[in-house]
Amino acid sequence: MNRRNFPVSAERIAADIDALAGLTEPGRPYTRRAFTPLHLEGRSFLIDRFRQAGLVPHVDEGGNLVGRRAGKNPDLGTLMLGSHSDTVPDGGRFDGIAGVIAALEVARTLFEQGIELKHNLEVVDFLAEEVSIFGVSCIGSRAMAGIRPEEWLSREVEGQTLSNGIVSAGGDPARQQARSDIRAFLELHIEQGPVLEAERLSIGVVTAIAGITRIEVTIEGRADHAGTTPMDRRVDALVAASRLVLDIEALAATMASGKVHFAATVGEFSMLPNAANVVPSHVRMLIDIRAEKPTDAILFASALHKNAAEIGSASGTTIRINPISEAAAVPMNPYLQDILADIAGANGEGHRRLASGAGHDAAFIARVAPAGMIFIPCRGGRSHAAEEFAETDDIALGASVLLEAVKRLDNEMSAATGAERLAPWDAS
Repeated sequence: MNRRNFPVSAERIAADIDALAGLTEPGRPYTRRAFTPLHLEGRSFLIDRFRQAGLVPHVDEGGNLVGRRAGKNPDLGTLMLGSHSDTVPDGGRFDGIAGVIAALEVARTLFEQGIELKHNLEVVDFLAEEVSIFGVSCIGSRAMAGIRPEEWLSREVEGQTLSNGIVSAGGDPARQQARSDIRAFLELHIEQGPVLEAERLSIGVVTAIAGITRIEVTIEGRADHAGTTPMDRRVDALVAASRLVLDIEALAATMASGKVHFAATVGEFSMLPNAANVVPSHVRMLIDIRAEKPTDAILFASALHKNAAEIGSASGTTIRINPISEAAAVPMNPYLQDILADIAGANGEGHRRLASGAGHDAAFIARVAPAGMIFIPCRGGRSHAAEEFAETDDIALGASVLLEAVKRLDNEMSAATGAERLAPWDAS
């Protein structure tokens, strides 16, 4: 697989990504949020491209745009590729979009070469993978897995409910049923981190999508005059919070030094009364924890409680720890990992296995089908920013790996090779 002689068209990939990049809010590079006219305009572009690639487009009940090409034996089920075309505000050109366009290029190449698969082939643009105006994410992939919470539908912003938004995208919020026909799902994505670029590797084979735990910490001290209260008689909530933040950073760094992914961030922080001449009386902070191994999140939370108790006792403050949310880590299918790694290695491409610290639609499709992901490098590891950038050749290489994986899976799964290893992730 010569880097300049791909079985897919790098030129078409670049042109399609550039076309979608042009559909953005004025003065806000690469902003095309779900549930907006611009997002629907982007989907109109994709619908046209889907048809040119021999795919029959439709929008499913979850609001996902699906391009389908029937296989020679439709009863074998569906091989699915895709990602998302919505962006964060002032976001990047490639997050999600590269995965949709790479999947489209796989379908286009098969169509042009006259290759008819035994399985059905679907290319999907999932609805609202990014956090939407309704404050929730991965709306379409959750619906396809049959696990979108019913109470979400009544979330309302500026007079519009999520239910209305799904209808505007072409979906039917009254209907939600888990897909049972997907035999394998593959997603290409930019890494959104610096590892592949730093190690000069072309492909990352994703081992797992890290679990996300969020913990709220509140620290109660005592407000006093900043000029007259002796230093040894203060109950300063901010000082206690600062010590806890440093403990969090040190603990996370230790846990991240192993072979599995771990990160913890104090991403929200506020204090009261927030006045220059008053000793801080109250601090609230929110910790975001990403763990490839669920036991690591538990160990971190246990250490957090211990450290908070010690700091509270030493400082005279009251520290409360309140778990806010928890989503389990999702392993990618081992068989699909092996296939993707084998294809990359067989063509001399530098690759490695690594976990994803960010969430993806694949985490939810993995509940109903075997799922796999590949990462491609992005410049400086930057993402969720206008500066986000990925080389066209890297995307084309990733699309080439997907193309070979689809052809191999179509043959191997038809013959039931390794079928015992192809199963959805069991969330129970």
